[in-house]
Amino acid sequence: MLIADGELRYEIRRAGELIAVENETLAWGRIHGVRRPASGSNVYEVEAELDDAGIVRRVVVSYSRGPFTRNASYESIDNFLRGNVSAGGSRNELTTKLGRYGEVDADMIIFRALTIAHVRERGQTRWTGRVAAIDPNTLVAATSKQSCRQRGNDPHLWIYEPRMGDAEEIEIDDSGRVLRRRDSRGVETVLVPKTSRDGEKPNP
Repeated sequence: MLIADGELRYEIRRAGELIAVENETLAWGRIHGVRRPASGSNVYEVEAELDDAGIVRRVVVSYSRGPFTRNASYESIDNFLRGNVSAGGSRNELTTKLGRYGEVDADMIIFRALTIAHVRERGQTRWTGRVAAIDPNTLVAATSKQSCRQRGNDPHLWIYEPRMGDAEEIEIDDSGRVLRRRDSRGVETVLVPKTSRDGEKPNP
């Protein structure tokens, strides 16, 4: 794999205040991630299956808030991401076109790491292309243009633009994992070292 397998825990903060925690696992070409707010009952969960090149083949996502639950599943087929979203007894079929490299963003930080890893594997220091992005609230997938570029000569520092007007500063380690991300709204996502995770809760 382009990114080292393992369990990752991220704390998401705004102005130093903890607003959410994201737990992710990558193992044997499968991703499992859960994001929970520091306060509140809503939960966003992702399960994805990758091919040998680290491209998403299938992804299942869910969003729950109290008794309300919305689910969606998608599969990459013939240059399209096809699937359905179900909630409250209704079910809607959806299709969106994949970009040239088949990138999918299910709104977990590991998907940023995958896209950057693919760019680096191609020997590029900048890239612009279409990404099938899944909204974490509606679970609807839509294709949009995204871009990223290496900052200066440091291969560990990247500027990522998920949409026009938004920019993220991303730091990765040698294994391709994201260590830190800070967006233009001041939200910072930081990887919690494993030694800090064992038996401890995040400090608000």
